Amino acid sequence: MIDIDNEIPSSVIRVDRNSRVPYYAQIIESIQERIENGQWQAGYQLPGESELCRMFNVSRTVIRQALGELVYEGLITRVKGKGTFIAEPKIGESLVQKLTGFYHDMAERGYEQATKVLEQDVIPASPKVASYLRLREGEEVLRLTRKRSVMGEPIVLVTTYLPYKLCQGLENEDFTNQSLYEALERKFNLTIVYGKRTVEAVPANEYEAEILETEKGAPLILLDSISYIGDGTPIEYYHALHRGDRTRFEVELVRYEERGTNRKPLGRTEVPPQGSAFITESNNPSRSEG
Repeated sequence: MIDIDNEIPSSVIRVDRNSRVPYYAQIIESIQERIENGQWQAGYQLPGESELCRMFNVSRTVIRQALGELVYEGLITRVKGKGTFIAEPKIGESLVQKLTGFYHDMAERGYEQATKVLEQDVIPASPKVASYLRLREGEEVLRLTRKRSVMGEPIVLVTTYLPYKLCQGLENEDFTNQSLYEALERKFNLTIVYGKRTVEAVPANEYEAEILETEKGAPLILLDSISYIGDGTPIEYYHALHRGDRTRFEVELVRYEERGTNRKPLGRTEVPPQGSAFITESNNPSRSEG
């Protein structure tokens, strides 16, 4: 284990040359410990490669390997022309597997959040929106576009469409401090019970970059979702753009065993939580792939 103070001293910090752990991995572990225990805060600038080589008494190749791994893991970030810094921690979200909205998901995690409503109006449904909501093209939908911030930093740009015939008057609600799902339940007795969501990486265009305070072309995570009420009627379609540098999605995976019409999770006695999405895998020997 490397002995290293809170602030890197100017003297040589020796790696354990008798350890089977590679030098670069020892350096990674040491830096990770300081980040995790809060000794090195987000924004702390690391010394340059030459100084790190001298401090750790290792080659530039070892330092570059350690820094490369830390960048890949999102623990540090390189800023061209400025240096290498401890990265801001990513915001964990479970929106891929839970049918809770962003408002409740962040509240459950104890994050300070804010919402700015950018658009809230009734418009004709485009062909794409109409197909997702099973409406006629041009039929009225409520459009709600919001910028969601966490701890003062823009994280998500989300545009939601709802069949206006099912939520008339919702355009007059104030969504800066309330959940859309709660409003649907309270005013219209509409409860979302299941949904379909897809996730893909996309580059930010100029408008998205401006709203999310990032650079044009920066990686965004696009979450596309269709939500349904109990009778199978689609009640909501939204596309949400999450900053890729500030977001981490969490998914729980469960393998299922199928016997006839019965289906149960392998290795678990409890039923997966309602509203969660799971990747399932058949345990039928005739269809097994190994």
